[in-house]
Amino acid sequence: MINQNYLEKLELDQLTELAKFVVEENFNHHCEDVSVNEIVTDTQEVYDEELNYFKDSEIFVAKDFSGNIQGSIRVIKWDYKTKLPLQKIFDIDPLSFFSYSEKLSSIWHIGRFATKRNINDKTLFKRLMVCAIAPICEQENGVAFAECDSKLLRIMNLLGIKAKVIGSSVNYLGSETIPIAMSYEGLKEFYYNNKYLVTSQYVDKIPHSIFKTSEYQYHTC
Repeated sequence: MINQNYLEKLELDQLTELAKFVVEENFNHHCEDVSVNEIVTDTQEVYDEELNYFKDSEIFVAKDFSGNIQGSIRVIKWDYKTKLPLQKIFDIDPLSFFSYSEKLSSIWHIGRFATKRNINDKTLFKRLMVCAIAPICEQENGVAFAECDSKLLRIMNLLGIKAKVIGSSVNYLGSETIPIAMSYEGLKEFYYNNKYLVTSQYVDKIPHSIFKTSEYQYHTC
């Protein structure tokens, strides 16, 4: 049976649901023996972090028709002041990768990617990723940073997403986590090949103010 689901933008009052889903699914995928206390502590940590980022971010979730989250992803437009997960987890300065001569319109962070274990929807990853990378691909001069586990990185490479590893891995939320950077050049092939999967019938088209710039019209998701 195909597991049908729909995409929507997450609202502030659903952050607790998101944090619980992300933590539990990360452990479901990577760990068998996890204490309740560890799950509660990590869930609170994820919630607090996402609450801090919320004004500068968009969170996309896939839900089944009972309203249960099946997948999630979050994109932040960096304000150059708030500490990104890349800085917290790896102590990596995003600005250290650019020269003053580079024309850079914006810096983004993609995170909180998680899917329900054994989900049957083969397009779910692609649809979530299209929503997250739309700002980078539509502006063309942006760059996105992320942290992903080694398995997800392999899948991304197979799907045509060209990501650059920018540091050593660490253990985070139960898995080996690797810091990566993604530019328009490395994302455009995947984006334009899969953009058709996301239409207005799945996602609320009212854009968050962070995506409104003179250069960029947020029309995909």
